[in-house]
Amino acid sequence: MPYERAPADRPMLAVSGDLLVIAPRTAPARRASTNPYRRLLATPGARAFTAGNLLARLPMGMFSVSAVIMIAGSRGSYALAGAVTATGLAATAVVAPWTARLVDRYGQARIAVPATAIAALGSLALLLCVHYGAPSWTLFASYAATATTPNTGGMSRARWAHLHRGDPAALHTANSFEQAADELCFMLGPALAALLCAALFPEAGTLVGAVLLMTGVLIFAAQRATEPPVAPRTHAGTPLRTPGMPALLAAFLATGAVFGAMEVVTIAHAGGAILALQAAGSCVAGLLYGSLRPAADIRSRLLICLAGMTTLMSLPLLAAASTDSLLALAGALLLAGAATAPTMVTGMTLVQRLTPEGQLNEGMTLAVTALLGGIAAGSATGGWMVEHTGQVTGYAAPVCAAALALTIATIGVRAPRDR
Repeated sequence: MPYERAPADRPMLAVSGDLLVIAPRTAPARRASTNPYRRLLATPGARAFTAGNLLARLPMGMFSVSAVIMIAGSRGSYALAGAVTATGLAATAVVAPWTARLVDRYGQARIAVPATAIAALGSLALLLCVHYGAPSWTLFASYAATATTPNTGGMSRARWAHLHRGDPAALHTANSFEQAADELCFMLGPALAALLCAALFPEAGTLVGAVLLMTGVLIFAAQRATEPPVAPRTHAGTPLRTPGMPALLAAFLATGAVFGAMEVVTIAHAGGAILALQAAGSCVAGLLYGSLRPAADIRSRLLICLAGMTTLMSLPLLAAASTDSLLALAGALLLAGAATAPTMVTGMTLVQRLTPEGQLNEGMTLAVTALLGGIAAGSATGGWMVEHTGQVTGYAAPVCAAALALTIATIGVRAPRDR
């Protein structure tokens, strides 16, 4: 009689002493999670560097608010406080790309830790100068030193890109997660800073922010297993020379103007607390967007997102023009925020695809720098419109900025070639 192989699912019989043991021939398969974020965080080492990154990123929403409260309360001048924070923003726009280039060349841990230490010392110097009544120029110099703060969000995205290279779906989820984290930190950071400064002492927000930043970067940098390898030195130059990158950065500049103008106009019209709804809408939309399939045509997806943002940004203008209800404005801001995260996720994905290999931190930092420049320009424009044309008309500024971003992207942004 020929030997007949038992089916794989038939139980296996065995004798152990006087007992007949029935055991499954194969172990039951473990059901894979259908939640893309759970699968993402199941990546070995991902939770550790994510925890450190979130801790380091929270102060990004704390420092400017803390500085304004601290300086204005001590010196009695919001003009001085605004000038000091604007100087820090300008210094960051200059220094941040160079810091990112060093990160790409020498590694995240070797550059991020000393750069963060310099920035933390700058924050502490600002605190001491304000507390002890040092000359005003010392405030500018101290806050300018914080420009060495590394782009922790960019470094985190670089780790995801390294861990999930060749997996567009996982990378799409990772970018969505990072954008939602950005929104969450910029939603909680200002509130935490204001609470600390009011409940403890005016310098508390800056002090706690510096401690959180240094601690988070140390935890993040200690996760060496997930750190992207240092690329060999090349003479590729700057990512700005990549075809399509200048136009994409110009679109980021206009998108930043949307955020800056919306913030100033809303504060003037209804106070700052209601702005949390825009960040909340963006955070939820970012998480939902990450569960979708990545776009096959990333350029077309970006244009669709920018068109949606232009449309939704008109809702606060319509709400403010048609009614005095804060509830209607709150709903409009919540819906307007829903367009932010998908636009940013798609734009950052396009930056990653356009940036030459080995220059990812620099490419993403250039995008963040463009955003910061746009926020500054949008804030100035929105403030001018509120003062000269009225609060309601000021809501036209973010709509025009979004339309400008859409126009720039339509004309200048090109689809990246496969790398």
